[in-house]
Amino acid sequence: MKKNIIISTVALVSMFSLTGCHIYQSFDVSKQDSQIAKEYADAVDQPADAESFGNLPWEKVFTDPMLADFIRQALENNIDLNNARLNIEVAHANLRGARLSYLPSLALAPQGGASSVANGPLTNWNYTIPLTASWEVDIFAKLLNNNRSAKASYEMSQDYCQAVRSQIIGGVANTYYAIAALKSQIALCENTSVIWKENVETMRNYKLIGRANEAAVVQSEANYYNILAQLTDLRTSLTQAYNTLSLLLHQQPQEYEIPQLVTFAAPAIALDGVPMSVLASRPDVRASERSLAVAYYATNSARAAFYPTLTITANYGFTNSFGSLIKNPGDWIASLVGSLVAPLFSRGQNIARLEATKAQQKQALNNFEKTILSASAEVSNALTSFRNNADKSVLIKSQVEDLVKAQDYTKDLFAFGSATYLEVLTAQSSLLSAQTAQINCQLQQAQAVINLYQALGGGR
Repeated sequence: MKKNIIISTVALVSMFSLTGCHIYQSFDVSKQDSQIAKEYADAVDQPADAESFGNLPWEKVFTDPMLADFIRQALENNIDLNNARLNIEVAHANLRGARLSYLPSLALAPQGGASSVANGPLTNWNYTIPLTASWEVDIFAKLLNNNRSAKASYEMSQDYCQAVRSQIIGGVANTYYAIAALKSQIALCENTSVIWKENVETMRNYKLIGRANEAAVVQSEANYYNILAQLTDLRTSLTQAYNTLSLLLHQQPQEYEIPQLVTFAAPAIALDGVPMSVLASRPDVRASERSLAVAYYATNSARAAFYPTLTITANYGFTNSFGSLIKNPGDWIASLVGSLVAPLFSRGQNIARLEATKAQQKQALNNFEKTILSASAEVSNALTSFRNNADKSVLIKSQVEDLVKAQDYTKDLFAFGSATYLEVLTAQSSLLSAQTAQINCQLQQAQAVINLYQALGGGR
């Protein structure tokens, strides 16, 4: 009796000591040894602002009907997004399997045989038709941690799918406006090439009447050939952009009737700095948090491996074999067995696994912090680009207006002999560069809005 009391006392003390162990605790990002993680946990607890730019549905951000149609096609057909959806299904199947692990396993294993003596006929036919049920009692949270890990992996696959969705929306929009900008640049160069071709004829006529020399003619021809070469590069870039859009839409390479670039009318964006609440809504940040949770539960599972496993096995069936006795007809049999297996020496495997999972958990925490800091820098860059490009567009518009006047004035002065052919060509080249910069600035404005929307986790 004294021995039983001692054993019971030791068992109770062990159980009470385990109640404060990590193996039963669920993951809590606020309890991680990281100030960034604590700030993130506080931000997650705050209610989300449905009207903030990053939380707007993409239909309210990209209102161009043609662009909206392209985005819908990409969301339906894109291979990367479809694979991300399949990953969710895989994770959900694993989660369902982890949840079912709490239930007992059932197996039917019929057996039969016979024996003979001195090459005689087979006799003593015996058979057993047992139904076996085995149930692992999850005292030390081994199944619990596996279930929680599977749930975190499932949620991580959902976050990853949202991140891919956001990237596809941003990719289609960026490619759409890049094609529009290239078409605007091609139209500008084609119009300029017509004018510069006329300049070549004008210079030749001026040479005939003694108003210009051969150098002016050759220089004007060189400018004309230069604009034709630029057109070749622009058309190559346009074809590549078409192919990029086709790939996003999961279609064969083709051309699309996209209009020339116009100013992108973005919704009102009120964002002062980069608060943690903004970063907490990004799918890649949430996925990184889930990855940290998976690493946490892996460490818990490694700790749980040091504790015993309690398994209850029950057998029920029909047999005619009772040891050395063969009984016909047979009869029903039943048995119930409990087994407790405690690891004593596993050649250091459990210790090594625990040390490895602890290190991997620290790596996951480092990656989580890095993801948040990278997201903060990305949002800051996109916000700065958005604001500065708005100011830049005003300045370039004024520059183009002045250069148009300068070109007209220079042409008039050249006609009256008060300016040289070099000044005319310089004015024309400056105007072309400024007009090209204006188109690029319009493209950068559109891309700044798209990149900011994507950086804020938009695309729901």
